[in-house]
Amino acid sequence: MKRFFNIFLLFIGVAGLYSCHDLEVPVTTQLTPEVFPQTPAQFVQAAGPTYNSFRQNFSTDWWFLQSLSTDEAILPARGGNWYDGARYEQHHKHTWNRDNAHVQSAWAWLTSTISTSNQNIYLIAKAPESAAKQTSLAELRSMRALCYFMMMDLWGNVPITTQFGDTTTARTTARADVFKFIEKELNESIPNLSEVVGQETYGRPTKYTAYAILAKMYLNAEVYTGTARWNDAIIACDKVISSGKFALESDYRKMFFVNNGPQIKEFIYAIPYDASAPNGYMFYARYSLPRSLRAKYSLPFTPSAACSTLPEFYAYFNDSKDVRNQQWITGKQYDYKGNPVIVNTTKQGFDEDYKGADASAALAYHVEITPNVVIKNPASFDLGNDEKAWNMGYRNNKFYCDSTSATRNQNNDVPIFRYADVLLMKAEAILRGGTATNGQTALSLVNELRSKRTTSPAWTSVTLQAVYEERSREFTWETWHRNDMIRYGKYEDKWGAKTDTDVRKRLFPIPTNALQLNKLLVQNPGY
Repeated sequence: MKRFFNIFLLFIGVAGLYSCHDLEVPVTTQLTPEVFPQTPAQFVQAAGPTYNSFRQNFSTDWWFLQSLSTDEAILPARGGNWYDGARYEQHHKHTWNRDNAHVQSAWAWLTSTISTSNQNIYLIAKAPESAAKQTSLAELRSMRALCYFMMMDLWGNVPITTQFGDTTTARTTARADVFKFIEKELNESIPNLSEVVGQETYGRPTKYTAYAILAKMYLNAEVYTGTARWNDAIIACDKVISSGKFALESDYRKMFFVNNGPQIKEFIYAIPYDASAPNGYMFYARYSLPRSLRAKYSLPFTPSAACSTLPEFYAYFNDSKDVRNQQWITGKQYDYKGNPVIVNTTKQGFDEDYKGADASAALAYHVEITPNVVIKNPASFDLGNDEKAWNMGYRNNKFYCDSTSATRNQNNDVPIFRYADVLLMKAEAILRGGTATNGQTALSLVNELRSKRTTSPAWTSVTLQAVYEERSREFTWETWHRNDMIRYGKYEDKWGAKTDTDVRKRLFPIPTNALQLNKLLVQNPGY
């Protein structure tokens, strides 16, 4: 059902004709902007390169920067595996520098997607006037605005380029001005964005995507610009709520299964992934699942078992009646027939520090995922190379592992904006001083969500801290936790092996290669 969105690069040939330095070069093919695109479907195909570019690194580099830098996730080395030049250790400890591989690749990915958007906008603008053309241009401007929002969130002051073929070197734009640019782009695009939600527009921004981006911006406006805009956040949320086009799903887990897609009423904007597509990598199960559970989940590959959560974060999952607890893999493991998952090893294979005379004696180890993540070798950020180490740290299986894929890639679509987020953003904005609207209070909004997630009694009061914890439960592994921690002033806290409290780490460094290419960029403070 969702696979209709696999955009083939039909328009790349035309785009290539315009990508050279001489934009006046004659077009010799009959496939020109005067004849293509014209129909709505053709405009979707023409914009395809932007969407293909955007989905490539979202579930890798973006996830690494947004989640591994928080108490939500940690990716330590295990037996020397996954140290990778300390890049993951740097995320955890906030000791990254401008040469961190993910900092560099995230910058390259987002700037490349913006460049592709500019190219697509340039080409589509040449097509004959039509409503479909204006919608396509509004969608591309919204995608470009989303990329700039992500860059503003990660780096603060960033260069803005909107003209394809412009060879002028862009100067760094102040974060508050980047905010204004994004806001203007979205507001100008909204009148031409579609109000249709579902199969027809899935994977492309609608009016409600734009309102969701604006709501997120206004909720964080005090961080981004120094000026709080709680009422604007509420107004943007109300645009989504009052549309009546979205609803909370009654089955939390199914939202993230491999067959999710446009039928999910809670998705405002999601990235469609196809495990067989040549672009876009969705590897969550590869990183999170214990390697001993390959057979249980019928996977065609052995999971890397690399990524865990921390006890500090898992502590928010303290309601035994909450369905969101089910996204975690914890404790002793059993297959679907109820049989214990056994790893046949030795006493020393279970505990490499065991020095008894019977160290090589066979041991049938009943796999148990334990909560604590103990860094055994701090110099290499390593837990050790035994079964104890490989099974340290509770694992997240929210984006349920995909046994239908022939590779480690997954078919699960990944939401960026969900209706649940809109409800909690509005609740938080009210608690922070915004004006309640439409008979909804912070308490009623939070209880509306919780009524779908837990059978525990409704809350009788709500605080900002309670909303923070609810957001932690609701959006685990959805790349919003860093954003939340900064807004709540918790990003400088200590967790795991992290002791850094420098508020300047709220921004990442502009990478070395970007500074080398553009001498007008200004590095962020502290780097």
